[in-house]
Amino acid sequence: AFVPVLLKGMTIHPEDPFKLDFIVDSGNSTLSVDQIKKESERLVKYFMASMTVPKNDLWVNLSPYEKDRIIPEELGKTELGRDLLAQDYILKQLSASLIYPESELGAKFWERVRQQAFEQYGIKDVPMSTFNKVWILPESATVYEYGNNVYIVEGHLKVMLEEDYLGKKIEDGRGKIEDTINPSSPINLPSSLMKELIIPEIEKEVNQGKNFAPLRQIYHSLILAKWYKETIKESLLSKV
Repeated sequence: AFVPVLLKGMTIHPEDPFKLDFIVDSGNSTLSVDQIKKESERLVKYFMASMTVPKNDLWVNLSPYEKDRIIPEELGKTELGRDLLAQDYILKQLSASLIYPESELGAKFWERVRQQAFEQYGIKDVPMSTFNKVWILPESATVYEYGNNVYIVEGHLKVMLEEDYLGKKIEDGRGKIEDTINPSSPINLPSSLMKELIIPEIEKEVNQGKNFAPLRQIYHSLILAKWYKETIKESLLSKV
């Protein structure tokens, strides 16, 4: 796995809640000290942005069928929002490349699709025009607290299809039953095959590959910001 420069933890000062010392992991990159410092400043910007942007506005959505719902206005003004959009663009490219018929995984995938189409519907020619929307969501995060210090032990991102994402929103009470995949989109591939062959490859790349290193950097900054907001809120309320 490729490990980029990450915000791994922080030290807070209860007597001065706005004084923060960040713990930075240089990862397995070969950056110089100056380059690591520059990277660290960007990660701190992510942290500060996520402190001020409401949690319900921390999303981006590069979809050709929802051109009016790309990014919340306030998030769009930040470096965090810009870099999230860049990662979503890479996600679209990766998803398309994995089902490209000329690739090894794509050839295997389409062979299975055609086999399933023939068994279920008696057809051999399956339309190649496809649109399977893929979402990346936080799945888990573990932090270790000791005194005034916190350290991120692990953080994992989950990849899922649109239908599972909408189901999760409804389950969490954040969505509505009428939320569905856009009916004007082209025919959707058998989701069972997508989940079996394609989604695991994307999730592996998201959590270990170089292409999504910026997303993992953002995720670590978000984890620390969430911990800080909850911890400081509790400490300030206890003082009051």
